[in-house]
Amino acid sequence: MGLVELDDDRMIVEALLQRNAQVTQHYLYIKCYPLFKSIYDNYYTDSQSCVEFINEIYLHLLTPYGETGQCKLESFKFNSTLTTWLKMVAIYYCYGRFRRKQNVAFVEQKIEEDDFQSDRFDKFAASIYEEKSPMINEDVNVLLDMMPNKRYSMIIRLRYIDGLTNEETAEALQMNMDNFYNKHRRAKIQFMEILKKEGCYGSIF
Repeated sequence: MGLVELDDDRMIVEALLQRNAQVTQHYLYIKCYPLFKSIYDNYYTDSQSCVEFINEIYLHLLTPYGETGQCKLESFKFNSTLTTWLKMVAIYYCYGRFRRKQNVAFVEQKIEEDDFQSDRFDKFAASIYEEKSPMINEDVNVLLDMMPNKRYSMIIRLRYIDGLTNEETAEALQMNMDNFYNKHRRAKIQFMEILKKEGCYGSIF
């Protein structure tokens, strides 16, 4: 594909989907660099440079969704120019990263406010119900899905998302109370590890 064809959106999309290295380099990293640099300078990212930001957008565009197997770029319907669409995708990406950072920091703060060795974790659940929009529930669910021990994840979900008492959670999971308190403590530790890891931070939402 010659560089003159970089003005043909359909050919660009096709080339990007085929992982054409020349088109990817010239279109995303050269032609669209001023666009991405403007967004990088004016919106939140945790990227160390504009090139790193473009790398993230590239992965965002071409990583298949688990549910459909299709990537973001395949959803482009040519109702606008590709450049205009990319601008909106990049801005929404920045917004999502900023919102996620706020929510992760908020949840981590609520956990740290609790006496971590005690069972006084109720402030965490109350904060989800009373102080945040439903967006935080979505983010917390993503974090719970990242926990390697699904039984621990279920303890946190039942106890703090669904609002069950300790006794109700133990009964739902068919545990005696001694076993529940032991697993509960470990579940909170594992959840805290996920929070700290994402606070560094990774790319899930």
